[in-house]
Amino acid sequence: MPYRHLFFDLDHTLWDFEANALEALKDVYHQKQLVNQGVNSFDLFYTRYLHHNAILWDRYHKGFISSEDLKWKRMWRTLLEFNIGSELLAKEIGYEFLEVLPTKKQLFPHTHEILTYLKEKQYRLHLITNGFEKTQHQKLKHSGLSVYFEEVVTSEKSMFVKPQKEIFDFALQLTGAQLKESIMIGDNPDADIQGAVNAGMDSIYVNHTEKELVAKGATRTIRHLKELELLF
Repeated sequence: MPYRHLFFDLDHTLWDFEANALEALKDVYHQKQLVNQGVNSFDLFYTRYLHHNAILWDRYHKGFISSEDLKWKRMWRTLLEFNIGSELLAKEIGYEFLEVLPTKKQLFPHTHEILTYLKEKQYRLHLITNGFEKTQHQKLKHSGLSVYFEEVVTSEKSMFVKPQKEIFDFALQLTGAQLKESIMIGDNPDADIQGAVNAGMDSIYVNHTEKELVAKGATRTIRHLKELELLF
């Protein structure tokens, strides 16, 4: 493959967001003593959080809400399910969650192995992520991934979100990469793969959770990160 610049997604592609979010939210649940405020089941709290988080991330991706709204309203909507209407508590939980979350370190299998392999083969590695600037850099630091990436392009830094073409244009300009020598590697058919299509960039769909069978427009599809050794 004639690629030189490899643009990775972070959450759900390299960094195991579900596993880390579960740990972080459980920490906050106990720190804030939510059981004493009527949230009797952490499992139910977490399930409802995932539901509202997915809805609000979709709205954020589409530009309907701001990042600040996303940070606390996912918690507020979750608390409302337990008849707790405290905006203050929702903001406290949202803040503490984002402080704890990036300290978690669980990665998908072969992450360090494949990134080391690609670096040794002289590929230039970058990130394009819809995550928050401070949070994403903390994730990279605590999980030991910072050393692999030259540039980290977040939605906050670029002022655009995947799948908008502009965030990819921003990444190409920042890195000095040419479109024909660049490829996007990510797990999300809409944000990563459709985003790459919108930008005219090749892409690899990482389907290691097997939630989707296909991603329309993907140049390649793989089931786990180790397969990247067969492509590069």
